[in-house]
Amino acid sequence: MQVFRNPKRDIWPQIIKRPASNSKEMEALVRSIIEDVRTRSDAALRLYTKQFDGVEIGDLRVSREEFAAAERRISPDLANAIDLAHVNIKKFHAMQREHVQVIETSPGVTCWRKSLPIERVGLYIPAGTAPLFSTVLMLGVPAVLAGCGEVVICTPPLRDGSAADVILYAAKICGISTVYKVGGAQAIAAMAYGTETVPAVNKIFGPGNNYVTCAKQIVSMDVAIDMPAGPSEVAILADKSCNPIFVATDLLSQAEHGPDSQAVLVSPDEEVIEKTLNEIERQISGLSRREIIEKSLANSKTILVGSIDEGIEFLNNYAAEHLILAARNADELADRIVNAGSVFIGNYSCESAGDYASGTNHTLPTGGFSKVFSGVSLDSFVKKITFQKLTPEGIRNIGPAVEVMAAAEGLDAHKRAISVRLEELNGI
Repeated sequence: MQVFRNPKRDIWPQIIKRPASNSKEMEALVRSIIEDVRTRSDAALRLYTKQFDGVEIGDLRVSREEFAAAERRISPDLANAIDLAHVNIKKFHAMQREHVQVIETSPGVTCWRKSLPIERVGLYIPAGTAPLFSTVLMLGVPAVLAGCGEVVICTPPLRDGSAADVILYAAKICGISTVYKVGGAQAIAAMAYGTETVPAVNKIFGPGNNYVTCAKQIVSMDVAIDMPAGPSEVAILADKSCNPIFVATDLLSQAEHGPDSQAVLVSPDEEVIEKTLNEIERQISGLSRREIIEKSLANSKTILVGSIDEGIEFLNNYAAEHLILAARNADELADRIVNAGSVFIGNYSCESAGDYASGTNHTLPTGGFSKVFSGVSLDSFVKKITFQKLTPEGIRNIGPAVEVMAAAEGLDAHKRAISVRLEELNGI
C-alpha cells in the first residue's frame, strides 16, 4: 500500500483518484458486441459465450429441472446461511415501502404521490472468479418486494454449461424463476434490446467487470441502469481504539474482490498504521486469493492525518463505497459522514456483514459517486407518479394565480386553460 504522511489538502484530489483503465479499446470492443447482439440476437450470444466463457451453450434459459437439481446439491449449511440472509434483507427492504399520503395544498386542491413497480427489470449476476449469489439476494429481494412484473437474471455459465447451483437456489428463494446462462457485455446487450430468447427490460441492475460496466454505460442511452459502477472499494478510519487485526482483515477482504479494487486506511496514529500494515503482511500468506490481493494493494493507500477531524474531512472527499469507522465515539462520527455508500460503525461492524447478511444492500455507488448516488433500495425498483385533483373550489382558489403566472411567461394557452374554467363556474 502507498503511504502518505500528512498530505496537504491541495494533493488530496490526486490521492483520492481511483485506478484508471485504458478504455478506448475496451469501449470499441464492447460497442461491437452490443451491435452484434442487436443484429444477430441469440446467435451472437452463443458465439460470445463460446469465445469468452469457453462454453458451447444449448438452451440459454435455465429449466425447471436445473433449478430442482441445483437445490438438491446445495449443502444444508449454505442453504441455511442464505435463508438467514434472505430474511434479514427482506426485513430491511420491506420497511422502505411508502404509503400514499394525500395532501390538500389549498382548499379544493389535493395532491399525492404513488410508487408503482418498474414492469420489467434485469439483474446481472457475475460468476467469473466466484458466483456472486449474494447479489441475487440484494437485487432479487427488493425487485420482488416492489412487485416488478417481470424479473430476469443473466449470469455467465460454468464450464459445464450450467448456471451455478448457489445462484439458482438464491433466485428460487427470492421467487425468481427466469434465469439465462449468458454473461459479459453480451448479457447487458440482450437485456437492453432483447433477443429471440432474452426479453428486453426497462432497467438493468448489477455489478460486473470493466466490460460489463462499460456495456451498462453505453446502453444507458436506451434503457435505465441502477448507477455508475466500477471496482469495489473500502475506506477505514481507525484510531488507537481499533483492533489492527480487525482492520487488516477488512482491508484484505476488500482487496480480494479483484485486482482493481481499492482499500484505503486513514488514521491519525502512526502506530495504528504500522501495526495494521504488519498484520496485512502476516495474514496475506494464508489467503487463497493472494495474487489478486497483492495487485489490489498496489492500488491501495494509507494516509496519516493530523486528527480525526481531518480524517473525516478527507473521507467525505473520498466518498467511499464502503466506510468503516473503527474509532472512538464512532456513533457520533457517523453523524458527520455526508458521502458514503454504506457506513459500518464500530470495531465489530465489518464490511462482510453488510455484503451478506446484516440486511442492508451491498449494491453501492463507487468511484466517488456516493456524493450524488444512493445504493440500491426498494426505491430503485419503483417509479413515482404524482396525482392532483381540483374541485371547483380548488380552481377558484389557485386559478387567478396561475393566470397571472402564465401571462408573465407569455403562455397564453396556459392562461386560457384556467380562464375558460373560471368563466364557466362564474356563468360567463
